[in-house]
Parts: sequence; C-alpha cells; structure tokens
Amino acid sequence: MRVLSGIQPSGIPHIGNYFGMMRPAVELQEAGEAFLFIADYHSLTTQPDPKYLREQVEGVAVDFLACGLNPEKTVFFRQSDVPQVTELTWILSSLMTVGVLERAHSYKDKIAKGFTPNAGLFTYPVLMASDILIYQSTLVPVGKDQKQHLEITRDLAIKFNNTYGDTFTIPESSIRENVAVVPGIDGQKMSKSYDNTIPIFAGKKATRKTIMSIVTDCKELEEAKDPKNCNVVALFKLFANETQLKAMKDNYCAGNYGYGHAKQELFDVMWEYFEPMRQRREELANNLDYVWDILNKGGERASAEAEKTMIKVRKTVGLR
Repeated sequence: MRVLSGIQPSGIPHIGNYFGMMRPAVELQEAGEAFLFIADYHSLTTQPDPKYLREQVEGVAVDFLACGLNPEKTVFFRQSDVPQVTELTWILSSLMTVGVLERAHSYKDKIAKGFTPNAGLFTYPVLMASDILIYQSTLVPVGKDQKQHLEITRDLAIKFNNTYGDTFTIPESSIRENVAVVPGIDGQKMSKSYDNTIPIFAGKKATRKTIMSIVTDCKELEEAKDPKNCNVVALFKLFANETQLKAMKDNYCAGNYGYGHAKQELFDVMWEYFEPMRQRREELANNLDYVWDILNKGGERASAEAEKTMIKVRKTVGLR
C-alpha cells in the first residue's frame, strides 16, 4: 500500500489540518509506504509573497515533524522539487472537461467567498490528480470537503487507462467521519481561507484568546444548553476522553454552567494535548539544517518515483 497526502503552506497549521490530515497521515505511515508533500505549487493560486511562501514551507515542515512524522517511514518533500507533476498535469488536462471543473465544490465556494477566479484555481483538481497518480498512490487521506476532488482523480485515472491502456493505479480515499469536518470558531469548516482557525502552535495567551472567541448562542449561565449543537463541544470531543466529554455534556444539560467554563476546559485539554509536540517543535526550530536535509532527500526520492511513472506515460501517449 502506498499512502499519499499533501498540505498547502498557506498560513499556520491549525487543529483542522491536524485532525483532518496531519494525524491520519502520521498514523498511516505505519500501515505502508507513505509520501507526504508540501503543496507549494497549489499555494501559488493566491499569489503569496515569495519570501512569505519560503518561510511557510519551512514552518510547515517543522510543524509536521513535530507532530510525529518519521522521515525514515515517510518520503517528505516539496511539491516543486518534482517538476514531473506539472508535466503530467498538462497531459491530464487534455482529458479533463471544463464542465467537471466548473462543478468542483471548492472552486465555486472560493469564488463565492470573493477569491479571484484565476486559471490555477479553476484547474486545481487536475494538479491534485497529478499529485496522487504520479506516485501510483493506493490510499489518500482527505477531509470530507476534498472527497469530490478524489472522485475526480479516480475518474480521470480510469479515463486515461481506458483511452491509452493500463497506466495508473486507481486510488481509494480514507475519510474519518468523526473528524471529517472540524468546525472553526465561527461554526463554518475550519479553514485559513475563512480566518476562523485555532493554530496548533500559537502562544498560550493567543490560543486562549482565540478559544474564548468561539461563537455560541446567547443562553444565560443558569440555562440548560444543547451539547449536540455547540461548536465548543464539537471541538472538545477531539481532545477529551469519554469521561471528560460526558461530564461536559452533563453540565450543559444541568445548567449553571456557562460557555466561558466550557471554553476554558477546551483550552486546558488542548494545551495539554499538544505540549509534547510544542517541545519537539522548539528543538527542530533550532536545527533547520536538519529539516531542510529531510526535505531535499525526500524530493530526490519522490522525483525518482515520479519519473518512473512519466517514462511510461510519455511512451503511452506518444511523446517518446
């Protein structure tokens, strides 16, 4: 089994990234050969400042290693260190229809949010398909919001195989339903695009301030509250054990328990959960040469695997 995951270096990783993609990727590295890339090509759709982009790539690498990624078990690399992926994107674009891209949920959602409708944003699913198919990936952990993109990838691989002959592995998705969509502080899906995130490695004061800003209803302290429809409880259950979660739900139903109390409990359990990772991150931040060495070696290994696929693809479509 070959597992593939990717993360954009656009902003500071948050707990939605962690539970939706980072932790599953770390766990799956024990199940088979794992490839994990920092999607710096994808991030160009928002035209980030070049210096900022380089800093973000470095920061994401440090964060992922701090969260448990093992470079002995995972090929960890920058997307742009594998130029073959853009070559495959062009080839796959020739099989992709405009109608499929127009129906992509993420594109429509971003346009509705005011993003500039550039061609890169429009063809994002094709580049994502190339990222997956070029390594002959068999399993792809994705958030629920990315499920459609994985289906597009599968359809494109099947279409290519039917047109040119058996070339690509058809990947399967891995979605954890209980954390498939992590709510942000405003109740929408937690996303850097919506500016509603809780960063993993922010300072203690900043983290507590963010958690205290989580949107709730306006019920008074003495009133009973609904734990089934509360952003605070939805986030708390990601970190808490069954006993802690039951106690919070009981407090909600009993009344005389305010949202401020619940938010403080969320802060406490989250801060404790990430403490070992914060310590590891500090060590890595003081040894950046080690971090870049991991990325460079990972890029060499990933490029070698990608070239194996592209030799076959070029011959199959008649380019060689």
